Amino acid sequence: MTNPLLSKWDTPFEIAPFERITDDDFAPAFEQALAAHRAEVEAIADNPEAPTFTNTIEAMEAAGKALDKVLSVFFTVAGADSNPARQELQREFSPKLAAHSSEISGNKALFGRIDALWDQRDALGLSEEQARVLMLTRRGFVRSGAALEGAEDARMREIKGRLAVLGTQFTQNLLAEESGWKMELEEADLEGLPQFLVDAARSAGEGGKPVITTSRSLVTPFLQYSPRRELREKAWRAWTARGANGGETDNRAIAAEILALREERAKLLGYPSFAAYKLETEMAGDPSRVRALLMDVWGPAKAQAEADAAKLEEMMHADGINGRLEPWDWHYYSEKRRKAEHDLDAAELKPYLQLDRMIEAAFDCANRLFGLEFKPLRVPLYHPDCRAWEVTKRGEHVAVFIGDYFARGSKRSGAWCSAMRGQAKFPKVQAPVVINVCNFAKPPAGQRALLSYDDARTLFHEFGHALHQMLSDVTYESISGTSVARDFVELPSQLYEHWLEVPQVLERFATHAETGDPMPREMLEKVLGAATYDQGFATVEYVASAMVDLDFHDGAAPADPMAAQAETLARLGMPHAIAMRHATPHFAHVFSGDGYSSGYYSYMWSEVMDADAFAAFEEKGDAFDPHLAEKLRVNILSTGGSREAEELYTAFRGRMPGVEALLKGRGLAA
Repeated sequence: MTNPLLSKWDTPFEIAPFERITDDDFAPAFEQALAAHRAEVEAIADNPEAPTFTNTIEAMEAAGKALDKVLSVFFTVAGADSNPARQELQREFSPKLAAHSSEISGNKALFGRIDALWDQRDALGLSEEQARVLMLTRRGFVRSGAALEGAEDARMREIKGRLAVLGTQFTQNLLAEESGWKMELEEADLEGLPQFLVDAARSAGEGGKPVITTSRSLVTPFLQYSPRRELREKAWRAWTARGANGGETDNRAIAAEILALREERAKLLGYPSFAAYKLETEMAGDPSRVRALLMDVWGPAKAQAEADAAKLEEMMHADGINGRLEPWDWHYYSEKRRKAEHDLDAAELKPYLQLDRMIEAAFDCANRLFGLEFKPLRVPLYHPDCRAWEVTKRGEHVAVFIGDYFARGSKRSGAWCSAMRGQAKFPKVQAPVVINVCNFAKPPAGQRALLSYDDARTLFHEFGHALHQMLSDVTYESISGTSVARDFVELPSQLYEHWLEVPQVLERFATHAETGDPMPREMLEKVLGAATYDQGFATVEYVASAMVDLDFHDGAAPADPMAAQAETLARLGMPHAIAMRHATPHFAHVFSGDGYSSGYYSYMWSEVMDADAFAAFEEKGDAFDPHLAEKLRVNILSTGGSREAEELYTAFRGRMPGVEALLKGRGLAA
C-alpha cells in the first residue's frame, strides 16, 4: 500500500490525512523523503549549466517538499500528542536531520554556485524579494559553516549532530518529569479552592481523585488559592525542580554540554561568543544592546517588586505566619491583595472567560481589522480535542487554522504556533495550514472550558502568531510568515494581546458560562484597572530568565550552569520571593533547540515595539482604525522576512520606539 505521508493528499485543502497515518508510516516515509531531497540537492549542485537564480536558488526553494510534508505531520504530533514510539522516532530522526542539514550546507559545489550568484548579484536583474532570498540563503550557508574546510568542517558537522540529539533528549526528559509528577489531594485539601480548579484537578486524576500536576494551568491557580502553605510549597518545589531531580531525566549535564558545544560552534565560525554569533542577524545586533534594554527595565521592575513583596509579607504576618515571604507565598497573597485592592476575584472572573467565546473574540477582532472570516471544518485531526476552521477573505480561501487547546500528559508544556504548511507562490500557490497549541485545563465532560485572564492573553498571543502566518503574502516560503528575526517575531503576537483589553471586545464576548450575561461594567473596569497589577513580579521573573540566558552565551560557556545561574541572580539582586520564570533545567526555549538561545530577551524587545504600535491605534481613538489596520497588514503581517525588521516597523510607525511605552504599559514608569 502507498504510504499516506508520501501520497497526494486528496483531502479538503490538502490537510494531512491523520486518520490514515500510523506511527509505522513515519520512518519509511522519512527515509524515502530524505533520500529524495538529497538527490534534488545533488542535482542542483552538480548542474553543468552556469548558476542562475532559477536553476540554483529557486531550485532549492522547490526541493524537499516531500520531506516538509512528512516532518510537518511528525513534529506536530511529537510535540502535541507524544507517545513512546514517537519519542523513539524523534531520537532517531534528530541526528539524521542534523547530518542532512550539515551535508547541504557543507556541499562545496552548491555553495560555490550560491557564492558565484552573490558575486554577480548586481547584474542579475533580481526583484527586491529575490535579492533578499539570495542574501539570506548565502548568509545561512556561511553561518552554517559552508566556508569551513578539513578538520574544522568535520568538527562542525559533529557539533550539529550532537546538539540535535541533546535538544531532543532535553525535551523528552522534561516531558517525562512533567507527566510523572502528581500530588494527590484529600477532600480536606480542597478547602479554599474555586470550583473550576476542583473540577480541573478531578479531571486530571483517575477515578475522580483530585490531583495537582506540573501543568501551569493547575499549578498556578493552586498557588493562588490554596490556604495550605505546606501543599503550596510542595507544588512550587515540584514545578521549579523539573529537570533537576537526578537520574536519567536530569537536564543539568545536558545544559552544560549544549552550552560548551554552542561556544565551540561560534568560535569555529570566528565569533567571540555564541551570543555574538546568534545576535548578528537579529534587530538587536549585539549583546550590549540586549543587556542595555534588560537593565533599563530591571531597575524599575525590581523596585516595584520589592515594594509589593513588603506588602505581601505584612499580609502573611497578619495571618500569624512569621518569617520571610517565600516564593510559594507570592501568588496566594498577591491574589488576596488583588481582591482587596481591586475587588477583583479571579475565580469570579473566570466564568466570564469561556474558551469558546474567547476564540470567537480573537476571530472577530481579525475580521474587523483584516476582513478575515472563519468557518468550522469537519476533518479528521490528530487528536479529538483539535478543531479546525477555514479562513477566507471576501470569499477567497486564505488558510486553514487548527486549534489544540487542552493540556494532556502527551503534550509538552507551554503554548506555541506552527505552520504545518507555510504560505508561498512558488513553485505553486500554496495557502498556509496553521496550528495553535495551548495547555488550558480541560473541564469535566459536559461542562464549558473556562480560562484565567492569563490564559485568555495566551490565546490572543498565539493567534497573533497565526495571523502572521495566515496573512503572509510573499513569493518564497523560506521568507514567509514568521520567518523573521527572532526579536521581531513576537511583535505580531504581543501586539494582538492588546485587543483582548479593548472594552468593547470584553463587553461583547466576556459572557457568563451559566447565565449568558455580559461581564458587569464594574467588573470590566476592575479587570482593565488591574491590567498592570503584579507587573513588578512578572517583569522580574522574565528579565531574570532573559539575563541568565544572555550570560550563558555571552562569553565562555560555564562548566556548571547552575552555579552560573546563581551568580547572575546574585549580581542582579534577585528578590528572595521570586524565582526565574524558567530555571535552567526546564528552560525549553533555550535548550530544546537553538530558537531562543541568546534570544529569550526577544519578547521584551518586541514588547517595546508592540506597546508603541498599539499606542498608534490609541492615538487614533479607535482600536479598529481601518487605515492603521491596513498599514499593519501591508508593512508587518504580510511581508514575512522579505525586508529588514527595522525597515518594516519604521514603514508602519514612522520611527523606532524607546522603552517608555513599555514601562508605561506595565505600570512601571516613574
